[in-house]
Amino acid sequence: MARRLPLILLLWLGADLYFYQAIQTLVHSEALRWCYWLIDILLMAGIVMVIFVRRGSRVQQRLIGLLMGGMLLAFIPPLVAVPPLLIEDITRLFRGFPARAVWVSELALCIAAAMFGLVLFGITYGRHFYRVRRETIVFPDLPEAFDGFTITQITDVHSGSFTDAAGVQKGLNLVNAQHSDVILFTGDLVNNKASEMDQWIDAFSGLRAPMGKFSVLGNHDYGDYIQWESAEAKAANLDRLKQVHADIGFRLLLDESVILEKGGQSIVLLGVENWGKGGFHKYGDLKKATAGVRDDAFKVLMSHDPSHWEGVTLDHRQHIHLTLSGHTHGMQFGFEFLGLKWSPVQYVYRQWAGLYENSGRFLYVNRGFGFLGLKGRIGMWPEVAVITLKRK
Repeated sequence: MARRLPLILLLWLGADLYFYQAIQTLVHSEALRWCYWLIDILLMAGIVMVIFVRRGSRVQQRLIGLLMGGMLLAFIPPLVAVPPLLIEDITRLFRGFPARAVWVSELALCIAAAMFGLVLFGITYGRHFYRVRRETIVFPDLPEAFDGFTITQITDVHSGSFTDAAGVQKGLNLVNAQHSDVILFTGDLVNNKASEMDQWIDAFSGLRAPMGKFSVLGNHDYGDYIQWESAEAKAANLDRLKQVHADIGFRLLLDESVILEKGGQSIVLLGVENWGKGGFHKYGDLKKATAGVRDDAFKVLMSHDPSHWEGVTLDHRQHIHLTLSGHTHGMQFGFEFLGLKWSPVQYVYRQWAGLYENSGRFLYVNRGFGFLGLKGRIGMWPEVAVITLKRK
């Protein structure tokens, strides 16, 4: 990300300079024109402030959230409005560069205003604009008793980012409304500290599923991203977080398996600790999780980071039928329309949102229940996934 930062800043500055041409055409007040650039100056000053604030502190987290929202409001609308100005410039090139047409600048301004409204919705109401996404996956070797078995998956709660109890409860009510057989949570219950869940334990304890609730840890759950006064304090925090999973009624799977039985038949649920590519820790051990599991058993794996699927799971000696992951959040920014989907995170993760398949092995990447950094979601709305297993 650090290597991409200069490119992002250059793109931001280029879009601003280009869009400013429309401002010059339509706005004749020098004071208002200066206000346009004052916003960028304030955002740059905020970026500098973040560098000097204590790493991982609540102040830094709040400042980062405000900056991300402000930068998106300042960056995305001008960027989206550039194309009509660029097209006009191409035509002006062959017309001796006459003065800009007022209507083109008005069109660019309208496009920017519409995008501004969408971004503003995302950073205000979008954080709790929960969507239910449904997938039915067919397997030839699914035990007959599990034909029609339903899984509700949530992931990436990031409870330390929550401030709106009613908004969170709306999402939890939506989870219960699915009446699935099991509820699976695939990691990142907190941003950094177990104490972030203290005020949310009662709410999450209200989740119900007849065949149980199960969970795994995500990369944020280990407390790796803040400074601790000692190694013992960090270890105690992780121990407390494991207890929180029990307090809210989830069985935490740490490189282990559990058998789910129905109608005299069974499937195996696996859960590994976090394993991620790049700079993320590789705590998870799939070999340990599958120890003692029959080769011919039908297996569902919970693994927080989707890179684990291509990095380990696909090459594992046992056939893992379905893997459930999260982690990417869909970068909390992008669009999905008429089967098309795009987010900047796709340039980092090959599997980043939705269902993927490779040689009869499936991966579902959930877009996440909560939010982190950016205090909202734009286009990549928070998700409750309902997966139905069917026998072919």
